[in-house]
Amino acid sequence: MDVVVIGSGIGGLVAGALLARYGRRVVVCESHSIPGGAAHGFERQGFRFDSGPSFFCGLSDRTSLNPLRQVLDVLGETVPAIAYDPLGHYHFPDGTLPIYGNLEQYRTTLARISPQGAIELQRLEQRILQLYGALQAIPTLALRADWQLLLDLLTQYPGAMAKMAWQLPAIQASVADLMHDLHDPILRRLVDLECFLLSGLKADGTVAPEMAFMFGERSRSVIDYPVGGSEAIVEALVRGLQRWGGELRLNAHVEQIVVEQGKVTGVLLRNGTQLQAPVVISNATVWDTYTHLLAPEVVPKRDRQLALHTPAVDSFMHLHLGIRADGLTNLTGHHVVVHDLQQDIATPGNTCMISIPTVWDAALAPPGHHVIHAYTLEPYADWQRDATYPDRKRQRAQPLFRALERVIPDLRDRIVLELIGTPLTHARYLRRYQGTYGPAIAAGQGLFPSCQTPIAGLYRVGDSTLPGIGVPAVAASGILCANALVTRQQHHTLLREWQAQSANVVGSLA
Repeated sequence: MDVVVIGSGIGGLVAGALLARYGRRVVVCESHSIPGGAAHGFERQGFRFDSGPSFFCGLSDRTSLNPLRQVLDVLGETVPAIAYDPLGHYHFPDGTLPIYGNLEQYRTTLARISPQGAIELQRLEQRILQLYGALQAIPTLALRADWQLLLDLLTQYPGAMAKMAWQLPAIQASVADLMHDLHDPILRRLVDLECFLLSGLKADGTVAPEMAFMFGERSRSVIDYPVGGSEAIVEALVRGLQRWGGELRLNAHVEQIVVEQGKVTGVLLRNGTQLQAPVVISNATVWDTYTHLLAPEVVPKRDRQLALHTPAVDSFMHLHLGIRADGLTNLTGHHVVVHDLQQDIATPGNTCMISIPTVWDAALAPPGHHVIHAYTLEPYADWQRDATYPDRKRQRAQPLFRALERVIPDLRDRIVLELIGTPLTHARYLRRYQGTYGPAIAAGQGLFPSCQTPIAGLYRVGDSTLPGIGVPAVAASGILCANALVTRQQHHTLLREWQAQSANVVGSLA
């Protein structure tokens, strides 16, 4: 085989499927019995739950800039999705605000509680959308994670590069830097919350291009939810991998990446099987790759120390519920509850995220019921499976129950199925270092590690390689890695095919 991918998260599946599309012989090894990593779905008593991501843009829009959408196109796969707006409701102690992708509606709603905030929001929109306009001229599918990227950009996209040159200060800035002259406290609260939901960091720590992409996509494309949940996205990527000759092996736990004389030669599975390949792509986190998968002696000491000192976002408490839906009218699908404005929004339990996907896809639950996924930050430290574990789980989940009662006051009387997950659950089932969702590298305080490593033939993808803890970022990491492993000619051929396909779609829609 040509390539072994460790892990079937979105980043690993994108890299593996694209390389199979390029004609490489690819095997994706997944430790668990189901694929998807943090995006996998699971079923209990007829209720189907998302384990992680619940917010998506552009799945049903063939003109979207969503990297995942671009990959699905070149693989010949689609994921039916249901469009909606508002994208959610933000619940604060002093009131609730619907948040729209439609910018005029967003401003109008904000103006009801803060006229000055609405004025300043429009100024911020202009700055963010100017940056989005510069970024959108270069599709993610055109990017690669090697030195040939600059050559491609200068020769294929000279106009876009000139436009980006004007936006260079914004590209290097944090979101807070774009707000230096905006002072409305309600707007600042909103932007901090939006950034936190996107990156795990507030406006001063979130890089501006990350916010620009999210803001631009949800206002210029479409907010939608995949029919069948995040599991449907995973299934589409697996179909794409297999359609182009790639292989997915489940229950295939990789014990070690085999390195000889500074070069990768394959991987060793827990069952003793060795798979030989000149290229290995790790979809494990940066910490797990350098501590569990690589022997210490094969990694240069400085590189290993830099990797292991990467700061991490905390883990999460998760609440998955099946509830009776009778009498619930006008229920919307996304909610964020901030319990206490005097505390930092990143304080564990203070900010709670809620997804009720059966608002859009009723088939995810038995008739007359809803599924709910709620989660909040929770540090990994001090968690252990001992006699106090069950009681501590329930205690630490109480902020999630209180948050849900802001949306459904009689929630506790409606519960027919209750599952509580902790950082230990996250670490165990997702094979993630301390259950984290990814690095917490603030804007201006360092760069994310790229997909390159100091070991020849070893690459990395996933949320430890690009800013952002969402699906677009991990999909982009898979694209950049796959493109860097093929020739420029192969890359350009695929890109031209995709551009021709996209042009035909746009023409048919005109």
